[in-house]
Amino acid sequence: MHARRATTEPWLVKLTLSAIAVSFVVLFLVVPLVAVFSQALEKGWGAYVNALREPMALSALKLTLLTAGVAVPLNLLFGVAAAWAIAKFDFPGKNALITLIDLPFGVSPVISGMVFILLFGRQGLLGPWVEAHGLRIVFAVPGLILATVFVTFPFVARELIPLMQAEGTEEEEAARVLGASGWQMFWRVTVPSIKWGLLYGVVLCNARAMGEFGAVSVVSGHIRGKTNTLPLHVEILYNEYNFQAAFAAASLLAFLALVTLVAKTLVEWRSAEARALHTETQNVD
Repeated sequence: MHARRATTEPWLVKLTLSAIAVSFVVLFLVVPLVAVFSQALEKGWGAYVNALREPMALSALKLTLLTAGVAVPLNLLFGVAAAWAIAKFDFPGKNALITLIDLPFGVSPVISGMVFILLFGRQGLLGPWVEAHGLRIVFAVPGLILATVFVTFPFVARELIPLMQAEGTEEEEAARVLGASGWQMFWRVTVPSIKWGLLYGVVLCNARAMGEFGAVSVVSGHIRGKTNTLPLHVEILYNEYNFQAAFAAASLLAFLALVTLVAKTLVEWRSAEARALHTETQNVD
């Protein structure tokens, strides 16, 4: 009886904590979403569709998808390679690599965008070389991709490193003893054990890539139809007092966020099931 009381809160405490949690969710998630979609549809469905079909909006959407479509696979490759190296091997500079992976979490996105300006801008460190070879990085699509890659590259690696460390190296060592090659070990042993964590990291990376504002704002130059992603397009429309079109474009980002949330929830659910099954299998063994 005393043990149950020690681990069970009074109903008033439960009710208070639940009310606080629900209030925060409603205030900071539900209300803003309702406001975005209500403002977007304020002038009717026709005006909403026209705002999304406008050439600048379509260009911003395509550029957002292109940027995420390049940044996410690059971060996927880097994240898997970095996590595998850190979790499975000991080498000089390992702690430094872990610190560098966390660097984008500690640096403002605006500062990271400024770094690319200082590196590849006309007056930057590598600017003369870039200009001499006819390349355009800042105020062009490559700059947007570089900035997005920088701010998003910790997500996959940071999701996989603790997972692969927890898995250990026993299964890979057993596969090696049985004659498996490095690629066979990776595809048949490592990938199946990390697939849900890998997918979870990709979902988070993609969400940040599509919604990034600070870094891409600095390197984009705000050239309509060429370097404006969807978040930048929303800002321009809002500053021009074109509120309905701004909220219509913002509703696309909100919809993508909701899709990401559903995907994240599904991945978490499947990942929890996989971990539970793995634990049961180990206990049976």
